[in-house]
Amino acid sequence: MSTDERAPEGLTPEVTDRPVAHRYEAHLNGELAGFAAYRLRENTITFVHTSVEPEFEGHGVGSALARYGLDDARRRGLEIVVVCPFIRSWIARHPDYASTPLGDA
Repeated sequence: MSTDERAPEGLTPEVTDRPVAHRYEAHLNGELAGFAAYRLRENTITFVHTSVEPEFEGHGVGSALARYGLDDARRRGLEIVVVCPFIRSWIARHPDYASTPLGDA
């Protein structure tokens, strides 16, 4: 994480998958800091929306969600489709994720 992506007080967001809610969630100090919603159909995951609580904006929560979700999808062998503007722009800024499809679902 770069300096501008640090969480408050040096905390690192803890990201987990919540399949029942169809989203990845990031927590800081046990508090929900943000989430990345997705649709899962057969072998395709579509990232549809990312939200970060205002008090955690600018502290790497969105980046942690994007990285974790994309890495998890790759590990699971899922085809990735991105319609979420935040994740789309995050991929554009991280060349190691450049091969991620950005098409519409």
